[in-house]
Amino acid sequence: MNLTDPKYNTFALVREMLETPEIIGRFDFGQMKTIAQRVKKTGKLLLSGEGSSRIFPAKHFIDLLRQTGLDLTVATEGSRQAMEYDLSDWCVVASSNSGQTAETIDLLVSLKKKGHKNCLAVTANPKGKILEFADESIVLACGKEDAVAATKSVVEQALVYQSLLGELRNDLACAKSASEAATQGTQVLNTEYAPAMIDALAQADTIYWAGRNNGVAEELTLKTNEITRKKSDFFEGTYLLHGAEEIMQPKDVLVLVEPFEAEWARIQQRYVDAINLKLIAIASKPTPFETIIVPALKGYEAHLQLLVGWNLLVQTGVARGVNLDKPQRARKIGNEYTGG
Repeated sequence: MNLTDPKYNTFALVREMLETPEIIGRFDFGQMKTIAQRVKKTGKLLLSGEGSSRIFPAKHFIDLLRQTGLDLTVATEGSRQAMEYDLSDWCVVASSNSGQTAETIDLLVSLKKKGHKNCLAVTANPKGKILEFADESIVLACGKEDAVAATKSVVEQALVYQSLLGELRNDLACAKSASEAATQGTQVLNTEYAPAMIDALAQADTIYWAGRNNGVAEELTLKTNEITRKKSDFFEGTYLLHGAEEIMQPKDVLVLVEPFEAEWARIQQRYVDAINLKLIAIASKPTPFETIIVPALKGYEAHLQLLVGWNLLVQTGVARGVNLDKPQRARKIGNEYTGG
């Protein structure tokens, strides 16, 4: 995608996606120092929010954390369910792009009524209602989004969490490669894919995504609905090899995000040989399937995979002739806060 081609340049969604590499390149990795001190004192962290504000940012953080072995109890949960938990000795970070998400604000309101002192907020809206109920907050630098589908804000939210992890580990190495990540992000977003690949996605009955529980494939599953208006589903980890093949049809498409090499042969057997299913892989090295190679830049692998997926979906939506900015039913704020 690009802003010179008329088939792309009328859409706010495309503009906002293409702003994302610059956001990565200029991101301030040092803004989480005081929040990190709060987290160190409690040793417990809940990352909450709804939809895109939680899926990739929170699950990506947890994935990175578990790879480090850092001694920190961390969980993620939707705000309504989190209200049923005893969070009295937890730091709670609530993320809302709009700053107006009802469920997320209700969580903070309920905690404040109980005297909670570690309610933290992340939002792109400097006037967001959520800020009124936070003990400390981060306002994103990405600016307002006009498209319904959240994009640049999702990546910056993830970077905020990633910078928190860097402070906790006293390791902000990602800051040194941010410029390189920005360059690679632009290249990834500007890539045009083969017409046959895009046509298969555009003609698919359902687009399935499979990948690690790090938020990438799951977030792209949601974006499939918003951007292409296609049905979609997410298969976590090796779920793909435990019964999902029963409902697959040749007209479906399965997109694999960095598939486990140990599973390549079984995927080939069950999905290509047995069903003749169209498979696309987004991976850091060639696979037996039609593969989009994504740079393996340490600390930014997931971000770049996400950008590849965005590009695939935009090209698919354009091929289908849909209005990328305005889904018929989906709204920018899924459930807006109306309390006092």
